[in-house]
Amino acid sequence: MQEILLQNKKHGMRTLLLCILLEVLTLIGIICGGIWLDSGDEAGVILFVPSLVLFCLAWIPLVGLRVLKPQEALALTLFGKYIGTIKGEGFYAINPFCVAVNPAAQTKLNQSGDVSHNKAQPTMNADLNISFEPVNKKISLKIMTLNNNRQKINDCLGNPVEIGIAVMWRIVDTAKAVFNVDNYKEYLSLQCDSALRNIVRIYPYDVAPGIDTTGDGLEDDGSLRGSSEVVASRIRDEIQSRVDEAGIEIIEARITYLAYAPEIAAVMLQRQQASAIIDARKMIVDGAVGMVEMALERLNENKLVSLDEERKAAMVSNLLVVLCGNHDAQPIVNTGSLY
Repeated sequence: MQEILLQNKKHGMRTLLLCILLEVLTLIGIICGGIWLDSGDEAGVILFVPSLVLFCLAWIPLVGLRVLKPQEALALTLFGKYIGTIKGEGFYAINPFCVAVNPAAQTKLNQSGDVSHNKAQPTMNADLNISFEPVNKKISLKIMTLNNNRQKINDCLGNPVEIGIAVMWRIVDTAKAVFNVDNYKEYLSLQCDSALRNIVRIYPYDVAPGIDTTGDGLEDDGSLRGSSEVVASRIRDEIQSRVDEAGIEIIEARITYLAYAPEIAAVMLQRQQASAIIDARKMIVDGAVGMVEMALERLNENKLVSLDEERKAAMVSNLLVVLCGNHDAQPIVNTGSLY
């Protein structure tokens, strides 16, 4: 199904004025014809009957008047056949027997453009599926943001993580959106969930050894937490490949929430804390060893004191205790001889 744009349909004001003028003229004809008939002039029938018929039919073109705001469209069918789409702001006059089609008109998702401003009265009875408000069949061409619910997905290591995404999208082909899928909003939401699940299972939550996230057979450092831009780009491409047939363009996808699932969050926090402590200790030890080496080199260069191997070992031990200890060392002053 390919989109057909209807051109030269912005004749709404002209049609409205012509219909009003025709109604006025036919009303005058009815009055004049009635006066002639009352006066016994049979010629009044020739004026009265056509005027009455036209007066009853002149309002029909008014049914085909449509007003569109910027970034709005209407997909039209005539007796079940798709005849085209009107786009752009303006006052349009179309065939009064045309019907606008938008199967997703009443679908409300957690996204921009679907927020109901009338909170006091519901727009839909969920049990009877009866609408209490006129259904707007206009198709929005604006950029909308779909904020799907958080999903619990296992990463490539089998750890359950919770992740949520926001997808910026818009309709570029109204015919495909309306006729190729049953409900393009629900279709998009389901495809976002499926694409998110397929991509997340490729990555670990944090950098892990022996993991290939690019598919080239080589180990890399890709992760959900550290490579969020790359993951979001792959999610966007995955969704786009799935919604092309629905006439939807995916502009951007962003990760809005990422965390371990509650059942393992505490354990993973302890693991991260332990890893941080080990890294900190390693840094402290490396620094302490460097400082001890520097102290021994300076003592030897300046020849301030001559130490044998046993005294050097004792000095190294004392310096490491002072530099690597968690608490301040208590100094001991030796007032006797060195040996």
